[in-house]
Amino acid sequence: MRLILASASPARLSTLRRAGIDPDVVVSGVDEDQVVAATPSALARELARLKCEAVAGDHRDRLVLGCDSVLEFDGQALGKPHDPQTARRRWRAMRGNVGVLHTGHCLRLENRIVLRAAATRVHFAQVTDEEIDTYIATGEPLQVAGGFTIDGLGGAFVSRVEGDHHNVIGVSLPLLREMVQELGIAWPDLWNLRHGSTHR
Repeated sequence: MRLILASASPARLSTLRRAGIDPDVVVSGVDEDQVVAATPSALARELARLKCEAVAGDHRDRLVLGCDSVLEFDGQALGKPHDPQTARRRWRAMRGNVGVLHTGHCLRLENRIVLRAAATRVHFAQVTDEEIDTYIATGEPLQVAGGFTIDGLGGAFVSRVEGDHHNVIGVSLPLLREMVQELGIAWPDLWNLRHGSTHR
């Protein structure tokens, strides 16, 4: 069973590959900034559903996964900051505090859909203004949900997480396994071990 990942995220692709799954990537083209929902978790699920549906229409016979992440902080849903000013303002508020990273997962096979969200509490380190400015200057936080990564340069700025750390990267492997099973597929059936190693 081959999986299609309806996401341009290199972090999601890398996470799946390390888990033995080598998906085909088809970018959905969904405009994330135009979508609204009642809660951050609902927003993450809706974005994941829209991404999945946008790609699944042309691939009805394939297993399609759409994902999207939203950081809930101080009662707000924070997506990608896009510009340095927004990223700087967010980081100055987030440092020393806690947010919740919600990742929506939508899995579709033919006419069957499974839609879920995972949540992980993220504790941010007490970083300095200089560290924030230097991090933003790298460009890394501008195009990721919440303005941070845990698997890149921003990893040192996250003191700890409560929950699945894969979810913070962008796809919860334990949740995805449960969703795959709901569709009657065994998780190992997605593994691509032709190269003798999952680490590529």
